Amino acid sequence: MVQLFGEFHQTPIESEEYLILGFSPSSIPLKQRWRNNGLSADFLADYLTVFFPANEDENTNDRHTEIKCAVGYIANELLENAMKFNDKTIHYPISIQLYLYHDRIIFCVTNSISPLAVEKFQAYLQELIHSDPQELYIDQLERNAQDDQGKTSGLGLLSMINDYMATLGWKFETVKKDPEVIAVTTMAQLTV
Repeated sequence: MVQLFGEFHQTPIESEEYLILGFSPSSIPLKQRWRNNGLSADFLADYLTVFFPANEDENTNDRHTEIKCAVGYIANELLENAMKFNDKTIHYPISIQLYLYHDRIIFCVTNSISPLAVEKFQAYLQELIHSDPQELYIDQLERNAQDDQGKTSGLGLLSMINDYMATLGWKFETVKKDPEVIAVTTMAQLTV
């Protein structure tokens, strides 16, 4: 089974500059992994800024800072989601791939997902794809304000779209039949 949602491109144009990081989600507890997510996102942002050097020109320096901030935020959100929603019953690796093009940066994060969670997640993606992201963002802020237990957020993907103008896509793929292992790859494209 392969299902695509949103702006997912099966075969991105080859890039001369790319970076791939892999994680074993079961190697340390999730709470300890949060710090590693931030460090990994910062590393990716620092790595990419080499290709967008800052100089004395104020516009170039602002662009450099803007790209670094956007890459760090998007990478961190994608990694946190991958760790949080990864199927903990199997030992499928999580990876983040970063591709640099002259006009965009593409992030691809792959993790496993419980077969029981696929339908609910795909329904959310349909809503996200076919709704106004600004309205969804406001609705989610209101839901978060009413949540006494602080268990909802749901703002990461919406922030990528609204704040960074990222285009998002997803691929669901059965990578193993017995036991069933479903991998989901989230693709975020950022225009630079």
